[in-house]
Amino acid sequence: MISVRNRTTRQYALLTCPTKAFFIFNQKGELLISRLYRPDVRRSIADVFRIQVISSSDVRSPIVTLGSTSFFHVKVNNVYVVAVTKNNANAALVFEFCYRVISICKSYFGKVDEECVKNNFVLIYELIDEINDFGYPQNSEIDTLKSYITTESVVSSQIVAEESSRITTQATGVTSWRRAEVKYKKNEAFVDVVETVNLSMSAKGTVLRADVDGHIQMRAYLSGTPECKFGLNDKLVIDKNDRGAIDAVELDDCRFHQCVRLNEFDSTRTISFVPPDGEFELMTYRATSNVKLPLRVIPTVNEVGTTQVTYLIIVKTGFGNKLSATNVVLRIPTPLNTTSVDCKVQTGKAKYVPEENVVVWKIPRIQGGQELSFNGIAQLTSTTTRQVWARPPIDVDFQVLMFTSSGLIVRFLKVFEKSNYHSIKWVRYLTKASGTYQIRVSAHDFP
Repeated sequence: MISVRNRTTRQYALLTCPTKAFFIFNQKGELLISRLYRPDVRRSIADVFRIQVISSSDVRSPIVTLGSTSFFHVKVNNVYVVAVTKNNANAALVFEFCYRVISICKSYFGKVDEECVKNNFVLIYELIDEINDFGYPQNSEIDTLKSYITTESVVSSQIVAEESSRITTQATGVTSWRRAEVKYKKNEAFVDVVETVNLSMSAKGTVLRADVDGHIQMRAYLSGTPECKFGLNDKLVIDKNDRGAIDAVELDDCRFHQCVRLNEFDSTRTISFVPPDGEFELMTYRATSNVKLPLRVIPTVNEVGTTQVTYLIIVKTGFGNKLSATNVVLRIPTPLNTTSVDCKVQTGKAKYVPEENVVVWKIPRIQGGQELSFNGIAQLTSTTTRQVWARPPIDVDFQVLMFTSSGLIVRFLKVFEKSNYHSIKWVRYLTKASGTYQIRVSAHDFP
């Protein structure tokens, strides 16, 4: 069963737990932005956060409660974005508001750091005053905000009464995320299905954990107010309509952009929506069954006495010969008392990094059906007693274009608009791993 959580619902629920104050600090604890929404909170509360959180190296939780006051903070580059509450707030909803503020700032000046905050503080105050009233979030749609809050924080003199009326309609209408008079010479829609594979495999090749975190990113450059219909090889659809015709995928924890009509998805499993103009995240999902592994790593590690460790690492591909994995990096662990490693590889470059106690094997490209091997001998400092080696797992990073580990496929993307123009659709798939693809190592002892 697919669970659906709508962003609009989350924002509405946030109205029941208003924020008392909103701050932005730099990493030194200096207050860059300050806005108090309730009279029961004083500006001195910022000093409490500076002393108890920023100045303390022991704080690891993004939520710190001191007495009746809770600080929700998100660190972005070298600044802290902080929301303060004094009631039993839903933490996920408060963080949703913080991240929405961050995304709005990024859309205006590209990057959120101390320099950008200082250079655009007037604009930031105008934005937070617009999207938060007395602690209650208001309209935070980027397209709507940009229509009447300019980058220079000065409303253009060309905006007349008619334009103001259109802004009001957009801010309060059913499609507040899109302007009605968008025009393009070439109507195109780009869909990127991006998946991150999480793998934990035993040294014997048994899969201990394998799942996929995916999101569908869309860039819509379409004129007018188009209606889009989006179809996937969802298991519930395939079992109902095309049984046996195509591999079906079970998706968990689906979350959609607020433009998606959830009632139509529940009844027909079709994703129907009026897209925002430009780039946005259409949906996120997880897949935990029938995960296809792009790369299979077979490690053989032997400890020879107390002075050597030998390695034989074999890498095999799990996709067709028309595809290839790029930017492949294997981080092979070595004992703490390693002095040097003699590396031999067929493809790429392997180098011992003593600061991290790993051998880094970089492979620019692995073609489907190809099998690569790494041979290495690690020399250890001699000790009278055998040192216990924790044997960390092998980490693998990679990217594979036009491949999905979940098996997800975009079955169709249709665009309907009253002018009946022709639109071009592009679909791209990308599967990647970065620090989440691990193979455990077990060493065999030889005298």
